[in-house]
Amino acid sequence: MVKAVFPGSFDPLTFGHLDVIQRAAKLFDELIIAVGINTNKAAMFATDEKIKLIQDNVTDLSNVMVLPMPGLTFEFVKEMSAQVIVRGIRSVRDYEYERDIAELNHRLGDIETVLLPSKAIYQDISSSNLKEVAKFGADISHFVPENVAELIKLKTK
Repeated sequence: MVKAVFPGSFDPLTFGHLDVIQRAAKLFDELIIAVGINTNKAAMFATDEKIKLIQDNVTDLSNVMVLPMPGLTFEFVKEMSAQVIVRGIRSVRDYEYERDIAELNHRLGDIETVLLPSKAIYQDISSSNLKEVAKFGADISHFVPENVAELIKLKTK
């Protein structure tokens, strides 16, 4: 049985994230969505909000669970007895960044990383960009699930 962890800040959850979750759920026996904190970015949502938003969008995936990840990814993966980290990549820039992080996680915890390339329709979705345009009232409903769009609207009024 292969257990994988898909870590991220998910601030906010996008259709690109959901695509990676759905594809990874087909590849692995268990998939844990690990909601972490990105110390380089200002969060729009609290961890419990993010977990609820994700849970509401993965109810049809019986092998997926959503948990908070308070520390380092490799430590969380070990704690969960998982064997693989899953990451989505949208571009060459993402690949280079994720390759370096994959190597670090391998050296620190002897953990493999699987990179899933984004489908073309999701390559331009960036959580940071979405938050920025939402603050100015742009309609982002074609980039994020309905429950996410509604909460963003409330937070950016």
